[in-house]
Amino acid sequence: MMNRGFSTFVSVAALAVTLSACGNGTPDSAVAAPAPAPAPAPAPTPTPPATSANFNVAPCLRQTVVPGRTVANLVVPDVLQLNLTQPANFPNGRRYLDPVVDLTLAMIFLDLRVHDIATFARLPVNPNGIDQPLPDSFPFLAPPLGNPPTSGGAGSNFVFRTDPASAYVRVDRAGMPAVATALISGPPNRNSYNDDTPAIDLTGKWVPELTATLTILSNLLVDDLVRLQLTPCALPG
Repeated sequence: MMNRGFSTFVSVAALAVTLSACGNGTPDSAVAAPAPAPAPAPAPTPTPPATSANFNVAPCLRQTVVPGRTVANLVVPDVLQLNLTQPANFPNGRRYLDPVVDLTLAMIFLDLRVHDIATFARLPVNPNGIDQPLPDSFPFLAPPLGNPPTSGGAGSNFVFRTDPASAYVRVDRAGMPAVATALISGPPNRNSYNDDTPAIDLTGKWVPELTATLTILSNLLVDDLVRLQLTPCALPG
């Protein structure tokens, strides 16, 4: 009995030694050490702010709009000309219903070798037409709207002034649309521009201002034109 007890003790002791050797003396619950916590993910690199390319608008100013007239020829000097040998529509003259702003935007922003000047005018954002048909005689204005109308007919109660030109003061250029209002930056410059004349335009005084403003606008809008699958006339430069 003593031998069996001793033998049993030795067997248990041997088993304990064996388990201790296997576990390096570590309790069973600590044999499998927990996996280390994952390292924190590195903070994402902040996206640098978008920078606008500086576009060269010289190709826009050089492109031909009507035979013998480039964009530069149309805006300097700032006058609206009419060539009787060419079809009468803007920018050769200006008819009452010509979409002059859409046409102007096309000729200063789009490559006219790819797109025609009426590209913006065809977009479905313009009015479908006028509210009332226009008369064929002067003053070519439709009757006023209202119920009842405020006039018996087109211009029937309007008195046209007959003051001489010297009685008037020019408050804005009325030559090519959008030149004074969009391509001259800020009221101070615009006032000076309005005080000048087409003869002064021909000296090139306002060419740097017109070019600088068109460059700023192109830098802002070229990516939008490309997203619309339009080809801008300004080139990276």
